[in-house]
Amino acid sequence: MAEKPKLYYFNGRGKMESIRWLLATVGVEFEEVFLENREQYDGLLKEGALLFHLVPMVEIDGMKLEQTKAILQYIAGKYNLYGKDLKERVFIDMYVEGTTDLMELIMSHPFLLPEDKAKHIEVIIEKAKKRYFPIYEKVLQDHGENFLVGNQFSWADVQLLEAILMVEEISADILSEFPLLQAFKERISEIPTIKAFLQPGSKRKPQPDDTYVTTVRKVFSMYYKVAFN
Repeated sequence: MAEKPKLYYFNGRGKMESIRWLLATVGVEFEEVFLENREQYDGLLKEGALLFHLVPMVEIDGMKLEQTKAILQYIAGKYNLYGKDLKERVFIDMYVEGTTDLMELIMSHPFLLPEDKAKHIEVIIEKAKKRYFPIYEKVLQDHGENFLVGNQFSWADVQLLEAILMVEEISADILSEFPLLQAFKERISEIPTIKAFLQPGSKRKPQPDDTYVTTVRKVFSMYYKVAFN
């Protein structure tokens, strides 16, 4: 029996959350090692476990993988969530990059100065409503299918749902102008493995709090931005 993937990150969302989402979606159980202090990080460096000195790092199939996009592509490819050909894969990549841009904007929010946070929330909502969500609404409208690419469930669908839920935590009615995205959210949320991941007690992490922010900064000192590779 293959060993469970082991995820090295903080006890919080950040870049690792999309990896948790994807593993949960394909029904793969995983273990987590939470970084809580600088000594743990330095220990991984001394072991040679961090090729690029970065986290997220995932041990899977005998490999130690860094770089979030590479990890996600590997999981998506292994579990048939990466399209049937090169053309489908490039559209999956394109849609994932778009949701990643939006999600990284949200991920940066807890690290801002208090006086900058209100304006930043406005920016997130504005970009979701005017730039990103209209794109995905149009994609669904134009091809009339249930999924973003090739009428087959893919990594792009998983990450779009994750992005939608992140924005809804900031603005609960954000999808009021996007009926196809609302239907998409409800449809994808009912996939059994995803539905389970959305339940209390799963390995899905809550919104970042002050403890998470403090831990990231403590582990990386002045290099804490490395958490967002």
